[in-house]
Amino acid sequence: MIKYLGSKRRLLPLIEQTIADIAATTDVVTVLDLFSGTARVGQALKRSGYRVVANDVTAYAHTLARCYVEADADDVIDDATAIVRELNALPPRAGWFTELYSEQSRFLQPKNAARIEAAREHLIGLKLEPILNAVVLTSLMEAADRVDSTVGVQMAYLKQWSRRSHNDLELRVPEVIKKTSHARSKALQLDAVEAVGTVEADIAYLDPPYSRHSYLSNYHVWETLVAWDAPEVYGIAKKRVDCKTRKSAFNIPSTFVRAFGDVVDRIKARAIVVSFSNEGLVGEDELVAVLSRRGRVRLVAEQGYQRYVGARIGIHSPAGVRVGEVTHTENVEYLFVVDVETPPL
Repeated sequence: MIKYLGSKRRLLPLIEQTIADIAATTDVVTVLDLFSGTARVGQALKRSGYRVVANDVTAYAHTLARCYVEADADDVIDDATAIVRELNALPPRAGWFTELYSEQSRFLQPKNAARIEAAREHLIGLKLEPILNAVVLTSLMEAADRVDSTVGVQMAYLKQWSRRSHNDLELRVPEVIKKTSHARSKALQLDAVEAVGTVEADIAYLDPPYSRHSYLSNYHVWETLVAWDAPEVYGIAKKRVDCKTRKSAFNIPSTFVRAFGDVVDRIKARAIVVSFSNEGLVGEDELVAVLSRRGRVRLVAEQGYQRYVGARIGIHSPAGVRVGEVTHTENVEYLFVVDVETPPL
């Protein structure tokens, strides 16, 4: 799995147990993971035997969900293994990607960026079917993540090359899950409101964005790696110019409650599970007030965790000068359950 702000790695056992507790009292087949991100939660739930529908609006997250949720191991693993071996043997090929992210910026060492570029161009020529292509693209994205030079987000890169960036790029076959006994799991790339209008599930899991920074901006290099569209860029971090226009209401304090309410009001499920942070754009009371529109709300768990490393080292200018102090180094993650009592809009 790629390094990811808001990853549910530590909270995952509690999420799985909460869903298992619900399943112990009612039949649960399908779980909707509405803001799927790295698909870590969806992957775990599929491994537990549920049919999962994972949704995320970004191309890189949709690719991860296709790999870890929609793909079935028996269908893709042999072909993916052969292709990964083929990509690992390619000579480097430096072009626009290497220039952007190794020469004009410092996200990746030139030797690795050129190998990423060679692999990505080769993949285009293979014209793989979409799910197999997503599995191999995930392998490439994760390989790049293991040799990047950031603190975990791509809002900036390190002033000095990270130790891991000197390692040689190596693709590995992702841990694709075997098919469950239910209908095939699915990955969607839709706006959250559109997704909840099209999917009926037994449980809906919501992990909405917490901050003002969009995931597109935080992981713009992965978006470009997947889209492979040589985008117009801006700033020191060479962000995609569409980071300025592809804005989400979930990243704006004044619009978060309304956007979240639109989603909650339209969910077609018997239970809603929500994870949220005390660092979120709204407080716990506001969040619970929205959830209460659909039924009884229960706080089932809360767990402390350290903030990501970039937030712990302080705020620095592009020149590396410290310009802000750390206010806190830990956050609390909450897990709520809504026993749905009212029908969707």
